[in-house]
Amino acid sequence: MIQDIAQSLPPGMIMMVGALLLPFVGKRVAPPAALLLSVLSLIHFCLIPDGNHGQIDYLGATLNITHIDSISRVFGFVFHLAAVMASIYALHVGDVKQHVAAILYAGAAIGAACAGDLMTLFVYWELTAVSSVFLVWASGTQRAFRSGMRYLVIQVTSGVLLLTGAILRYVETGSLEFGNLLVETSANDSAFAALTPATWLILIAFGIKCAFPLLHNWLQDSYPEATPTGTVFLSAFTTKLAVYSLIRGFAGFEPLIAIGCAMTLFPIVFAVIENDLRRVLAYSLNNQLGFMVVGIGIGSELAINGTVAHAFCHIIYKSLLFMSMGAVLHRVGTTKATELGGLYKSMPWTTVFCIIGAAAISGFPLLSGFISKSMIISAAAEDHQFWVWIILLIASAGVMEHSGIKIPFFAFFAHDSGKRVEEAPTNMLVAMAMGAFFCIGLGVAYPLLYKWLPNPAIDYHPYTVTHVVTQMQLLMFAALAFVVLMKSGLYPDEKRSTNLDTDWIYRRLIPKIMGGVGYCVSSIDGWMRKDALLVIGSVLSNAKKNFDENGLFGRTWSTSTMTFWSTLMLAVYLMMYYLQR
Repeated sequence: MIQDIAQSLPPGMIMMVGALLLPFVGKRVAPPAALLLSVLSLIHFCLIPDGNHGQIDYLGATLNITHIDSISRVFGFVFHLAAVMASIYALHVGDVKQHVAAILYAGAAIGAACAGDLMTLFVYWELTAVSSVFLVWASGTQRAFRSGMRYLVIQVTSGVLLLTGAILRYVETGSLEFGNLLVETSANDSAFAALTPATWLILIAFGIKCAFPLLHNWLQDSYPEATPTGTVFLSAFTTKLAVYSLIRGFAGFEPLIAIGCAMTLFPIVFAVIENDLRRVLAYSLNNQLGFMVVGIGIGSELAINGTVAHAFCHIIYKSLLFMSMGAVLHRVGTTKATELGGLYKSMPWTTVFCIIGAAAISGFPLLSGFISKSMIISAAAEDHQFWVWIILLIASAGVMEHSGIKIPFFAFFAHDSGKRVEEAPTNMLVAMAMGAFFCIGLGVAYPLLYKWLPNPAIDYHPYTVTHVVTQMQLLMFAALAFVVLMKSGLYPDEKRSTNLDTDWIYRRLIPKIMGGVGYCVSSIDGWMRKDALLVIGSVLSNAKKNFDENGLFGRTWSTSTMTFWSTLMLAVYLMMYYLQR
């Protein structure tokens, strides 16, 4: 009976409906109520069996509102876990609008991860975009408002592309099923031959949300502008929903390997020179997504296992890092590296939790990042992708530089900024402790996670001598490089500056070009109007002179003059008549 009720209710629906009721319970009750909704939704999700549920017919198409399998089970669970941790982290927030937006956003992401058709996915896809933007606007600054508007435009554009692709897909195949979207090709065909116009649009939609290169700037633009708690929610859902969608629709699409490699490398440079530590984490997030995209592109059983495992672990340790920086922002009022340092003296617990998150993202053995990232690197080696393997190793060392060392070092150590503040609120510490617990627990009890992966038959052991020694060599050499660069003064100084990324094109260059074009058009229009008015004025003046009572055509003519002109006209007419004959 209970299971029948659970099947009839889509995953995340408890959170979405409950979020709309939060404004009616008051400021004090809303934070614990948001946490309760996340817990109840998690219990409900665990009761739903695998398979398709809630099938309906819509305009001749069959929609599967809920589809649960091994992939959606993992993503749905970790999304719930992230929602619970983030809700605990936000218990001190009295702004009900943030709780409404956050829980609605999380519920929509969970629903999307369990959608069985493209139309249902689209509905949840757009709901995540519309609800999450309020977490950016909740900061209340003009900068956050402009960033939120850009974020909303880009996310809605992704949804429009997804809807268009879904419609074309239905026209092409007569089905809206959300599964493998690639077309079978022969061995001699290009990899892009597996894409139809519909799947091209869907891939671009997924790529926008996954922050592909040149489509990534919305991430670094919006996440650092959100509230301290809002950024934690944002880091967990949007991009990982895109990763889930790519796994579902484009596993084994080889061009994703090159895209993923680019994603792992280019954020390293920006992260190293960035002063705002939350922007550093945003670039780091982009870097980690690259590992997942590479795994999707390889498409082997080990690679997909590694991608799912890395997404699971990444949600937790990235949330932990954003929580630690959110705690710093909450107490100090800034996350600029130039204004921080020495905070370990007054925020020791936050420092410890941040170091655990930094070590996890760097891939230290016995922590979660090691047991997931190593699977993707091993998959590249097994697939004989030598240069991909090299790039992933370089990217792993880069992660150590910008997230493993830079974040905790400049926030809590480095130079002493002299700031002495209170430790983070208790609820923040509890949430960070949960994140740290899972970072350590997953690194030690990794078989528990491996059993959930889509291909459990894969016999993979992360703690081999080769894996451990290789990873420790990378980490130690990265740490040594950081020390040498710092001691020699070659490490980029932390400066109060704005680093230019490709978003400069549409935030600065295009507006300037459009402004210049507008100025030219306005100037030309002004000149033409002025000249036209002068010509019209001259014509009217001459007409007035010639047609008034003293003008050539307006004055009274004598009878003799009229007789002369009449005779002349008659003569001309007769001449023309005879010439025609």
